[in-house]
Amino acid sequence: MLRNHETSRPAAVWLFAVAALVFGMVVLGGSTRLTGSGLSITEWRPVTGVIPPLSHQAWVAEFQRYQQIPQYRFINHGMSLAGFQGIYWWEWAHRLLGRLIGVVFFIPFVVFLATKRIPRRLIWRTAVIFALGALQGLVGWWMVASGLENRVSVAPERLAIHLGLALLLFCLLIWTGLEAWYGPGRPNFENRWRLPAALAAALVFVQVMLGGLVAGNHAGEIYNDWPYMNGRLFPKDYLGAGGLLHALLHSQAAVQFNHRIGAYLLVICAVVAMVVAARRRELPRGTPPLAFLFSTLVLLQACLGVFTLVNRAPLDLSLMHQCLAAVVLASALGLAWRVRRA
Repeated sequence: MLRNHETSRPAAVWLFAVAALVFGMVVLGGSTRLTGSGLSITEWRPVTGVIPPLSHQAWVAEFQRYQQIPQYRFINHGMSLAGFQGIYWWEWAHRLLGRLIGVVFFIPFVVFLATKRIPRRLIWRTAVIFALGALQGLVGWWMVASGLENRVSVAPERLAIHLGLALLLFCLLIWTGLEAWYGPGRPNFENRWRLPAALAAALVFVQVMLGGLVAGNHAGEIYNDWPYMNGRLFPKDYLGAGGLLHALLHSQAAVQFNHRIGAYLLVICAVVAMVVAARRRELPRGTPPLAFLFSTLVLLQACLGVFTLVNRAPLDLSLMHQCLAAVVLASALGLAWRVRRA
């Protein structure tokens, strides 16, 4: 029920539900990448692609298309049809969930607009979210296309952009859902922790993007000692064979080192948040539990990251690390949202 023109609990529930689906999309996307399945579907068919191969002949044709790309020729040469079907279903499920998210967002959006269940001030935000969701589909194919001709995997920078856009949608859905549930509120300009909380959330976002570059470059499979990198605090091959920009995007040493530095900065933020939360008078009412939650999750994520690294990034630990990253981001976003309100 609408309490006033500024809030809408049904719209908030809808936005939170879509955010949960986007979280599932991030998890499924991580599974698709970790299993090497992302290039198994070599065509982009937004509508007809929802139907998988239904006959043996259709499966053979699909497999033959996959056999034309470098990943098959140099990585999976000799793969059986059954093996191909195993990776195909991961990518097909990933794309199907993307389509489902579009439907789950668009139909209620139209209904809520028609029944005036979306607060007027949030209509433009939900429209932007829909546009970004459509863009995400294009970015996903742009990412896949980078691995179909001259590479055996997708370009790391495109993978990071695809992940970053998914997380941006995740954040916008949560923030807009909170605004729909609680109303606009009154900005708390007097609290000096508004900017640090926002910067902490931004740092978490950047750190997850850096993690995307680590994943895209398979950088978690090297330098598996900690706190050193092959016995050094700073890797000697940071720059690799290219310049600085190339290193920041493609050097395994550089992307892992940068990800480590981001983790150290976040641990410092977590410790500061915990100290501030203990001095409750400096935070708005209800904020200290969120600060403690954020701190705990960051410290847990840091420990999980080290454990994943020293074990050479196995599938289960890598997936847990990626899932927890999205949870940490949600906690940082919730803390930043609460601190800025009186």
